[in-house]
Amino acid sequence: MTALVFGFVPLAIWLVLLFGRGFYWRARERDDRDVPPAPPAWPSVTAIVPARNEADVIARSIGSLLAQDYPGALRIILVDDESEDDTAEIARALDSTGRLSVMTGTKRPAGWTGKLWAVSQGIAKANDTSPDYLWLTDADIAHAPDNLRSLAARAESENRVLVSLMAKLHCASWPERFFIPAFVYFFAMLYPFAWVNDPRAKTAAAAGGCMLVKRAALAAAGGIGEIRSAIIDDCALGALMKKQGPVWLGLTERAVSIRPYAGMGEIRRMVARSAYAQLRYSPLLLLGTLIGLVLMFLAPPAWALAARDESWIAGAAAWGLMAASFRPMLRFYGRSPLWGLALPAIGALYALFTLDSAIQHWRGKGGMWKGRAQAMRQA
Repeated sequence: MTALVFGFVPLAIWLVLLFGRGFYWRARERDDRDVPPAPPAWPSVTAIVPARNEADVIARSIGSLLAQDYPGALRIILVDDESEDDTAEIARALDSTGRLSVMTGTKRPAGWTGKLWAVSQGIAKANDTSPDYLWLTDADIAHAPDNLRSLAARAESENRVLVSLMAKLHCASWPERFFIPAFVYFFAMLYPFAWVNDPRAKTAAAAGGCMLVKRAALAAAGGIGEIRSAIIDDCALGALMKKQGPVWLGLTERAVSIRPYAGMGEIRRMVARSAYAQLRYSPLLLLGTLIGLVLMFLAPPAWALAARDESWIAGAAAWGLMAASFRPMLRFYGRSPLWGLALPAIGALYALFTLDSAIQHWRGKGGMWKGRAQAMRQA
């Protein structure tokens, strides 16, 4: 029985994941593959950037928007979300074309997260000129000059109501190399990109750093207020928009995160902000998830090294499969495939981050972002 639980059950889990979950691990959904043609006419776009205390990165991110080589009409709205630094002043100094508007956000109402309230105010201002698309992007993302061209071409040629890119995260320090590729790998495991992009599949998601949204479709869905309290706001928007039409999500090198993670503690806080929300604040789902993560990540190497009979082969095979499945994402991030052997340890630490997320929620500090605890306390 022990060999079955710790040897063969984990192997079965990994076989199902690798061959029955949209081949999420192949990392094939990228914006530089199957490049769509340019549309007959370029749609009008308004970029909306919510920003709170982003003085260290705002010049580069807004500068990358102003530098877009886009043939259509492009306006940019930065919503200063009660910043306590010089975010707004730095942004205003960048505009020499008149395409950038910097607006001061108002205090968020009850029931809204800070980011979505800022986005809502930006959308309200954008509606004055009725653009075809809204480009929702974060203040710590820098874009290649052709990124909007690529986004708009895909949206128009494939009739997508939402095109979203998983911005390439900062991955230079040792903690980043250890955790960041796995963060994107786990996201793809939860939301296989191929399923997200398939109009026939129910799976829906998006990546909040870069989302091009058809404005009329968002309005038809009820507007951004429909997800006002969502902690995982990008995936909530993806689910909302997929009810209106096809969506697309892929990896990219055209949008990159320019904010480094100072260490493991900062990465832990990033994961803990939303992990328990992903489990719908359910203690039972939390318990089941932790047990599942132990079976998936810790059991295979432990059994491969400790088994006293030939069942060690099952543990070793499961360990080998998980390491091999991690290789495409490691390659995308320019990391050695040997990091795949460390996936059990990485998975175990992510399990601890998930537990910490629940603890923070129980302490009334769930969804902590920029000094705000935004998750609704659950009974």
